[in-house]
Amino acid sequence: MLQKKIMRELHDIPDDKLAEIYDIIHYFRLGLSKEAVAERQPGLLKGSLGDAFFDELTEEELKAWE
Repeated sequence: MLQKKIMRELHDIPDDKLAEIYDIIHYFRLGLSKEAVAERQPGLLKGSLGDAFFDELTEEELKAWE
């Protein structure tokens, strides 16, 4: 139902503005997929230390190191 509403809205947008709408949708969707993959994994850091190194570990992570 919501997809149909979005499609109807898209039909009323001038052709010369569709590229802007595409960019908004595309980069929004990419951001959603990055949120799901951004889980930190302790012990996999190679090279120099990043900011995540200084984050406090959760109880689950602490127990994994024992």
